[in-house]
Amino acid sequence: MQGLLRLIGTAEVPEGEGRRVQAAGGDYAVFNLGGVFYVTQNRCTHGPGDLGECLVEGEEVECDFHQGRFHIPTGRPTAAPCTEPLRVWDAVVKDGAVWIDPAAGRIGA
Repeated sequence: MQGLLRLIGTAEVPEGEGRRVQAAGGDYAVFNLGGVFYVTQNRCTHGPGDLGECLVEGEEVECDFHQGRFHIPTGRPTAAPCTEPLRVWDAVVKDGAVWIDPAAGRIGA
């Protein structure tokens, strides 16, 4: 698939969890929320937390560094001390894997 980067197999991301994925020089967090996959930057915008390895509750991920939170589908910060949104990518599920266009990342809103 031209322009797309394979991140991880869908079976590797259990429902209600995230996984950190490093691919092609990028550091991503892939989340499975009810069978729908989302991709954000892995690094918290506030501190050194790796979001793909953090607690997921509903549609939010809580950074284990200062317990700030983000809305996974939009990348919007939902709890202090996080104030800057995450970069997000549209996930494409194909052939049992999660793919993104690395050039199409955007700041969440």
